[in-house]
Amino acid sequence: MRALRRILGVDDDARSEARDTATVRRIAAELEALPADEARFLAAFAYVLARVARADLEISREESEKMVALVRGASTLSEAQATLVVQMAKTSAIALGGTENYLVTRQFRDISTPEQRVELLRCLFAVAGADQSISHLENTEVTTIGQELGFDDRQLASIRAAFRDRLSVLNKDEG
Repeated sequence: MRALRRILGVDDDARSEARDTATVRRIAAELEALPADEARFLAAFAYVLARVARADLEISREESEKMVALVRGASTLSEAQATLVVQMAKTSAIALGGTENYLVTRQFRDISTPEQRVELLRCLFAVAGADQSISHLENTEVTTIGQELGFDDRQLASIRAAFRDRLSVLNKDEG
């Protein structure tokens, strides 16, 4: 009966899988030991983190390490598995960024709770500030993602305030 429901497209898992972007499917496939919903969530989560790390066209070692730590914190993955997920997300963000950015972020919005979206936004600022400075490009990308996730300017400013000391535009030593 379940197979028939999948073929007809009325199975919840089949509909969810059909909405997955190619990036989310590729990363989630590496997480096949996890429940499908958790694998999709982590794939989208890691990709959006990589999107911010890539905003200035370079993903630093500190940003990569922060992403691995955040993926591990959001999952039960081992260090090696989290590193693999982050590497795949970075590769996808570099290769497919322009076409996948909005699609993956929208998918994350659709599969996450409001609390998870707030946590993702905090994680984005943490990744951007992993090298102790959030550049104008990174701040702009986090803001764009926040808007795509449904946050208004007030909500974005409230979360950004916790990272104020890392915003390069406010740092007198940077031009």
